[in-house]
Amino acid sequence: MAEPMICAALQPVICGFINEAGVPAATAKRFSSFACIKSNHKLLRKAREDLQATRKVVQGQVDLETNHLNECDPRVNLWLRRVASVRVDSIDQEYDRLMQSSWLCRSVLGLGKRYRVGKKIAEMLEDIARLNEEGNQFQTFASKRLPDLVEERPRTQTFGIKPVLRDLWKSFESTDVSIIGVWGPGGVGKTTLLNSFNNELKACSKDYQVVIMIEVSNCRTLNKTAIQRTITDRLGLPWDDRETEEVRARFLMKALNRKRFVILLDDVWNKFQLEDVGIPTPDSDSKNKLILTSRNVDVCYQMGAQQSLIKMEYLEKEAAWELFRSNLSTQAITAIDSSVPNNVKEYADAIVQSCGGLPLALKVIGSAVAGLTTPRDWILAMQATKHDIKDLDGIPEMFHKLKYSYDKLTPTQQQCFLYCTLFPEYGSISKDQLVEYWMAEELIPQDPNRGHRIISRLLSACLLESCGSDLEVKMHHIIRHLGLSLAVQQKIVVKAGMSLQKAPPHKEWRTARRISLMYNDIRDLGLSPECKDLVTLLVQNNPHLHRLSPTFFQSMCSLKVLDLSYTRITELPFCSTLAKLKYLNLSHTFIERLPEEFWMLKKLRHLDLSVTKALKETLDNCSKLYKLRVLNLFRSNYGIRDVNDLNIDSLRELEFLGITIYAEDVLKKLTNTHPLAKSTQRLSLRHCEQMQSIQISDFTYMVQLRELYVELCLDLIQLIADPDKGRTSCLEVLTLAKLPALQTILIGSSPHHFRNLLEITVSHCQKLHDITWVLKLDALEKLCICHCHELEQVVQETVNEVDNRKGGIGHSTIQRYGRINDFSEEQEIHGLPEGANNEHANVYQNMIENEWIKGTHHVDFPKLRTMVLTDLPKLTAICNPRDFPSLEIIRVEGCPRLTTLPLGQMYECPKLKQICGSYDWWEKLEWNVKEIMENKYFIPIKDGD
Repeated sequence: MAEPMICAALQPVICGFINEAGVPAATAKRFSSFACIKSNHKLLRKAREDLQATRKVVQGQVDLETNHLNECDPRVNLWLRRVASVRVDSIDQEYDRLMQSSWLCRSVLGLGKRYRVGKKIAEMLEDIARLNEEGNQFQTFASKRLPDLVEERPRTQTFGIKPVLRDLWKSFESTDVSIIGVWGPGGVGKTTLLNSFNNELKACSKDYQVVIMIEVSNCRTLNKTAIQRTITDRLGLPWDDRETEEVRARFLMKALNRKRFVILLDDVWNKFQLEDVGIPTPDSDSKNKLILTSRNVDVCYQMGAQQSLIKMEYLEKEAAWELFRSNLSTQAITAIDSSVPNNVKEYADAIVQSCGGLPLALKVIGSAVAGLTTPRDWILAMQATKHDIKDLDGIPEMFHKLKYSYDKLTPTQQQCFLYCTLFPEYGSISKDQLVEYWMAEELIPQDPNRGHRIISRLLSACLLESCGSDLEVKMHHIIRHLGLSLAVQQKIVVKAGMSLQKAPPHKEWRTARRISLMYNDIRDLGLSPECKDLVTLLVQNNPHLHRLSPTFFQSMCSLKVLDLSYTRITELPFCSTLAKLKYLNLSHTFIERLPEEFWMLKKLRHLDLSVTKALKETLDNCSKLYKLRVLNLFRSNYGIRDVNDLNIDSLRELEFLGITIYAEDVLKKLTNTHPLAKSTQRLSLRHCEQMQSIQISDFTYMVQLRELYVELCLDLIQLIADPDKGRTSCLEVLTLAKLPALQTILIGSSPHHFRNLLEITVSHCQKLHDITWVLKLDALEKLCICHCHELEQVVQETVNEVDNRKGGIGHSTIQRYGRINDFSEEQEIHGLPEGANNEHANVYQNMIENEWIKGTHHVDFPKLRTMVLTDLPKLTAICNPRDFPSLEIIRVEGCPRLTTLPLGQMYECPKLKQICGSYDWWEKLEWNVKEIMENKYFIPIKDGD
């Protein structure tokens, strides 16, 4: 131990000598590292402590900046890495071993080791001193982070959006599309779609310089400043609160014009000018893209998305079920999968169905029932989703989100929307009926077009939905519950479709403004309710309702809309108190006559007495209601039997007339220049004796005739729809019923009077062997044939016709459409009977003169959606296999000899949803049909269903 102590004592002396002797720096440095090893090691420890203190200060400043989303200065980052790489532990260990075992003068080996360790200490001391000095000189520790190309959005599990996402990518990649609109109801997943698309854009980062997603709906009115702030931040530009929106917009326009950008605008409520917020309008030259989502399709159009519009539909059943299950607890899923009998699974299915494929509802309701395990809990939840959904957890918040669409409506549109809640769920609503109600209640002016524009507005806002028919709309289950929650505040009582057998108690009538009791099983309305504020009362479709109290209307002094259709009432109680009544519907009732005081309803504008099979007389009351705009006696037992009975000329404001005629001379008077001809829209011909022929061109003055119903005209032989050389025919619905002598239906060259027919029903016409003429009806959507016992084929086709349909053209085809003397082929096509008289032949000869040779492919039945065939015992074939591009449903009953369906291949019937028929008929079908159709399309029915 003596030697190290001597070295320690001599070290300061030697170091001092070296410093004063003027030895060269390099030599002095080497000798100092050897001789002053102990003092250098002490200095190294101190320098290391100083460096760690400096590192903590620098790291603290960096953490502070990064917490403000700034980015660490690259030089500071490099310094921190270099500090982290400093390792002195090995030097300390070497130094300790040297001090314990080496003696200064023992050997040359010991001196060499001392030199090497001393050198390492000296070098490390210099490095640490330099790092410490650099760290103390830092003034800036971070800089503002440069924006990422794509700012990633929250990633969530998605269900059912892949097809829409593919459509969006397809439009996005099109060079012809610059603005894309995605629309759909609130809660359907538009934001989820946009988030997913935004995240996927990372893969094509080389094509764009910046992707900006903006949540436009942060405020109900457009917040330009918020939008500009988002754009500014994403571009990494400075923000100046002192700038006006106009100045900032011009600046952002210049900045974005220098980049290739994609801008995603989520939840746009109203049209706005892109330039006003600083967004250049994309075009094909700039190759920039704009994608916007909205609940309103009109907004998408107004924002320039006419060329590419994508609608987000509700989820299909499978995707809806997966989304619902994803929100359930493990215990709830176990209860669903393992319950025996599996009642819980049935209840859960019913809950999913009640959500109607709306993702927001599936998430909210799924979370609300997530912990349920017992069948009792599940059945209570199922009942709540059907009748009182507002009591479930999360529903008020969901309604708050969905209510934005309602709040955007005008007050008038809001009232019209709430009116739709009066109808039962899952059913369709007639557009025309809605408009009539609205006009009668004075929600809108007496202008049907105004009403249909409001329906279009509700459709575009996704508060109503389209049905299969253009004439009807429907309301989503969840949207209806939203409407019901709002209707309570408006004093609207909705009891539609609730299987009621008794009327609501008196207290519910007292303050109500609107009451809906439709689609129930009420049998007697024997009360006399006090309801002086009641404006609308809808009681239709109570099939067992046979009686109203004699004083039922006593206090209904404000009533404007009354619908008693499809009930069994036989008389109308005393009604002079209904002085404000404007709409009255008694159709499909058993009423026998109108009350004597009925003429006192001076404000009545709409009176529907159609299909009143017991109505004997009206006591001329109708002719005294001078404000009538709609009078419908179509298919009523009360009809015009004599020319002198046509005494309603006084109805100067009449716009719609439905009428039943019992005599041919009355028809001739009406179809000539009679003033009522222009108002006639529905015409029923019954028991017109000795009338052998009907020629549609005779109805020229019935310019609005839309429906013709011919029944029980026992002498009628032929119906001719000759070429329409005058006004365009409006005829859309034709029914031929119980016409035992009818043999011939002739259709002239196009344009003909049947070219706009949408629906045809042929019933109990025993002399018809086929109705091949339907091939000429390009607008036909529904074909119904029943109780025609001699009908062997719906369409009889020859080889020539098949060739022509496929586009072939030859001598036989030319002959078919040319003037011919032999009627046999044309008789087969058009139903002209053998031995037809010369008058028939001349009519037909004139018709075919104007036919043309068709050399191009023609699709028969291009719009046919429904085909119903009932009680046709001799029917062996419908037609040859062909395209049915729009066919959705085929229903067959009582056709034992029909063993083939003309479906061709499945791709020729892309919209086919179901085939209805009995099991025994299904078993008789040829097997090639079964191979074409999947079992899910077949729906068994019983005769009479």
